[in-house]
Amino acid sequence: MRRSFLAQLYEPLFRLLRWVAPRMKGFYTILGAYLSIGLVIAMLGVWFFAKLADSVMEGSTTRLDDAVLLWMNAHATPKLTVAALEVTALGSATVVWLVLLLASAFLWTSRHRYSVLLLWVAIVGGGVLNLVLKDAFQRPRPALFEWRTPYAGHSSFPSGHAMTAMVLYWTLALLIGRLETGALLRWVTWVAAGVVIVLVGLSRIYLGVHYPSDVLAGFVIGFVWAMFCAAGIELVRYFRHRRPGVERQERGRRGDGVVG
Repeated sequence: MRRSFLAQLYEPLFRLLRWVAPRMKGFYTILGAYLSIGLVIAMLGVWFFAKLADSVMEGSTTRLDDAVLLWMNAHATPKLTVAALEVTALGSATVVWLVLLLASAFLWTSRHRYSVLLLWVAIVGGGVLNLVLKDAFQRPRPALFEWRTPYAGHSSFPSGHAMTAMVLYWTLALLIGRLETGALLRWVTWVAAGVVIVLVGLSRIYLGVHYPSDVLAGFVIGFVWAMFCAAGIELVRYFRHRRPGVERQERGRRGDGVVG
């Protein structure tokens, strides 16, 4: 049976864990080291985001941003507008919270508590991060043509819908990929998540409320945040039976014949 995508993704990390752990002293030292590794990996994505943000602030992306927006406006139709409004709702706060609550209820009752923790940390933390970034950059929204939706905030960069869609649907895809044993369903889940994420981003451009660079930035920082949260939760799960005291208790049970 083929390993899941998530297992393949973290196997190199776990090999490193098994190699370094015996060479380090103290649970919290080890945990801090691997959280630092995750942070370094996440910072690579942040670096790309920062380069993109610099280009946006310098105006280097303006020409391409405007060209894409005007092209979409020239090809707009009433049916496409209706479809875009439906798709963009998949990244709205109402739908996101509904999906989060339903998924959390299912995962909690099926005893996947760390998955629930991952979802909440990813979504709530991602929302706070997006607000901080929007407030920091304060990029005005496009004004090349009249928006096709009345629902848009004051700041444009990065796209909140694009970032939220990336965090929510990619995290759900990772969780389903971990729980599902069939390779076909896993791939269908990842492809479906990717399609939804891309369509939500495109809908924001089509509706005229975001530049393409806003959406790309939302995708990048959303992916970085989602993977950083997933790595952090995986590390907590990896070490949950290796905490000080827990190891001693487990060794004691093994000595008493309780644990095989």
